[in-house]
Amino acid sequence: MNNIDRNAVMSIGYGLYVLTAHEGTKDNGCIVNVVAQLTDNPMRMLITVNKNNLTHDMILNTRQFNVSLLTEETPMHVIKHFGFQSGRDVNKFEKCDAVKRAENGIYYIPKYTNAYISGKVTETTDLGTHTLFIAEITEAVKLGDAPSLTYAYYQKNIKPSAAKTDSDKGVTRWVCNVCGYVYEGENIPDDFICPWCKHGKEDFSIQN
Repeated sequence: MNNIDRNAVMSIGYGLYVLTAHEGTKDNGCIVNVVAQLTDNPMRMLITVNKNNLTHDMILNTRQFNVSLLTEETPMHVIKHFGFQSGRDVNKFEKCDAVKRAENGIYYIPKYTNAYISGKVTETTDLGTHTLFIAEITEAVKLGDAPSLTYAYYQKNIKPSAAKTDSDKGVTRWVCNVCGYVYEGENIPDDFICPWCKHGKEDFSIQN
């Protein structure tokens, strides 16, 4: 890559959403940031999902999903719950009573959201690390008027800070630009993967 500043790319506007799916007896959800309306007639949308997410595989198999649109009122623990752990390891809905099922039988998140949208997949495109899903919108329900959560708002107002303390002096701190996780050490390994958001070394910066 020549003359590509990752900070410039990260300046593209994104939102933060909870993407949910249901397969057999399993419910799962994850955080995604690429959701867009494609056409109005017919009403279609797109999402992109990392292949490492269990939700990705469930949507690939069932061809259905819900997107819950998070608001600026969303606390960090919601982002961590759906975004920083894998549904392959935990049942994300085991102790979650603030959920409801849409007409398609898939959970949506009624709290800290202003709407949910149901999609039925019509096309898929393999993007390497991700799959792009194009879907027909089958249901869309407005839940509130709070402003939608943008990635920029999350970075500025919700993501944990990595402020130094006196005890941190002399320790090199590498901060994940995506989620705020801090790695301490003189050098960060080339194969290091953030334990929270699963991004690699290229998305870490030394804290000044």
